[in-house]
Amino acid sequence: MRYDWLAHYLFDSIDEVQEHATQWLWAYNNERPNMALWDITPQQKLVAVAYPLQVAFFVKGGITNAY
Repeated sequence: MRYDWLAHYLFDSIDEVQEHATQWLWAYNNERPNMALWDITPQQKLVAVAYPLQVAFFVKGGITNAY
């Protein structure tokens, strides 16, 4: 995380750092597909694991059930 954004910005306060970190973490877990998770987001994987029989999610090439 430090090399991703912390070293690229100058912050005026610790609150500003916290806000930026919170936004980055949310985007990392909810918007960024992860190749290790079959190009879904960590949030989508969490939902698929929590509700394996009710959730279908998009995987490259089509839709599959999350078993």
